[in-house]
Amino acid sequence: MAVALVAGLATLGTAGIAHADATLDKIKQRGKLVVGVDGASPPFGLLDPATGKVGGFQTDLGADIAKRLGVTLETVPVTASTRVQFLQAGKVDLLIANIQWTQERSEILSYAPTPYNLVGGAAMVSKKSGIKRWEDLKGKVACVSQGSNFAKPLQDTYGAVVKGLRNIPESLLALKGGSCDASVHIQPALYETLHGPSAGQWNDFELATQDQLIPSPTVIWTRRNEADTRAFVDGVIRDWLTTGLLVQAAERYGVPADYLKQATARAHAGQFDSAPPEANAKP
Repeated sequence: MAVALVAGLATLGTAGIAHADATLDKIKQRGKLVVGVDGASPPFGLLDPATGKVGGFQTDLGADIAKRLGVTLETVPVTASTRVQFLQAGKVDLLIANIQWTQERSEILSYAPTPYNLVGGAAMVSKKSGIKRWEDLKGKVACVSQGSNFAKPLQDTYGAVVKGLRNIPESLLALKGGSCDASVHIQPALYETLHGPSAGQWNDFELATQDQLIPSPTVIWTRRNEADTRAFVDGVIRDWLTTGLLVQAAERYGVPADYLKQATARAHAGQFDSAPPEANAKP
């Protein structure tokens, strides 16, 4: 698990940056914060059929950051194949999506070091598949989202044949159609699929294992070397933990909150988890 315990409220990851970024000033000048979110991906994003807009857990977090900046919030749905490009091109100011920390991502983007969740992968399979463990995927086709950090361990550790698709709905459709043996995505999203409003469509499917694949810290991403933005957002996340806002938002939308409750308890003692901060200092 790539989470190290640190104490205090010191700003992390700003070493080696000579000039502060101007992103926060630009946001305030235009009066709007633009955040990339996962879109309609329960339990993290919920589509309002009346307005056609996405709300929910991620949107609420973005709205709180916007409120603290004194601006309005605009959300932009992103996918695994577009999110990094949208951030780098300036189409969004932040990514508040289910994007876990990886070394590769940290080398092209920056991030607020304090995680706002810890999430691993699950494998959704047919009940008739006989797949009960990650090891059972050897030689089987595992569908993931393009750019997923689950692809490498699936292939290198468990010998699966990895097939990248655009998003979770495409992956689940491929699973139901028989073109993949397992659909591997973040555990809460697949759990919601099996137990949420559309659960009846998935009576013949189940999660293959209770063990999550590479549980990793979920962080809020910024453009490279945006020191002020990263420091501001990190302070907000720490406040979410100390005030209990993260747990409240998770419970409101059915996001699993076990990790958040533990992190909140540590925050009350002045201790905060951190995704590895060393990559932020690279030029």
